[in-house]
Amino acid sequence: MAAPSSLASSHLTRLADLRRAGTAVAAAPQQLRIGCSRRRAQRVVAMAGSGKFFVGGNWKCNGTKDSVSKLVTELNAATLEPDVDVVVAPPFIYIDQVKSSLTDRIEVSAQNVWIGKGGAYTGEISAEQLVDIGCQWVILGHSERRHIIGEDDEFIGKKAAYALSQNVKVIACIGELLEEREAGKTFDVCFKQMKAFADSITNWADVVVAYEPVWAIGTGKVATPEQAQEVHAAVRDWLKTNVSPDVASSIRIIYGGSVNAANCAELAKKEDIDGFLVGGASLKGPDFATIINSVTSKKVAA
Repeated sequence: MAAPSSLASSHLTRLADLRRAGTAVAAAPQQLRIGCSRRRAQRVVAMAGSGKFFVGGNWKCNGTKDSVSKLVTELNAATLEPDVDVVVAPPFIYIDQVKSSLTDRIEVSAQNVWIGKGGAYTGEISAEQLVDIGCQWVILGHSERRHIIGEDDEFIGKKAAYALSQNVKVIACIGELLEEREAGKTFDVCFKQMKAFADSITNWADVVVAYEPVWAIGTGKVATPEQAQEVHAAVRDWLKTNVSPDVASSIRIIYGGSVNAANCAELAKKEDIDGFLVGGASLKGPDFATIINSVTSKKVAA
């Protein structure tokens, strides 16, 4: 096999550095600077967003025809709570296979999309092409696109606006690096990323925001329920001030970052955690079903 290019090597080195940094996160919860009001604890846990609980599975660059077929079979056989919106995001080349075999109960997302109409853009996929094959969603702003591929805030915001203009719904990802969290810049980073979306998006009805701290993605580290709730509440308050109270009260803000079948229930109990964006655990049908069904934690007395 030929040696990888220097660009590819630098991207892979950057990914390894990010994931090594994530493993250095202390187990004790870190106190963030508070720049927003806190909600008082309620006796019954409820969602702050007014839509259904939302769980997305990001399969990333994983799978073969056989493994995808096995995973789809597991998902088709799973018993899922009815009051949850469920989306899976296979690699592009398997979207049609998944669409043709997966239950209609689960919608399908792409992991990326081009910034505008298709044309002479080698390697890209347009929103129009996603619509043509019946793909309803796209994940945009994921940290692996930001920090490995090099997509910036403005570019991601414009991608989101164009996808929405073509009736493709958007999972808009935000989140801070380990060094940004340690420097007390978590809110600053997330608000800057949110502003880039807000500068381009005019209709938020088809947007789900996913908070994914970069240090928790693929590292086995996960934000504590309190850490995640704190950021989710701050983002909701930012939307209230900078977009509109209606958007803030209706939008779903989901958490991603080493979510699994063991930790999802405690995270789901938090008021401003409206669901999950799941990585590795979404490749295991039974585990993904457990995460979907963690919506029942919302109904448990606090």
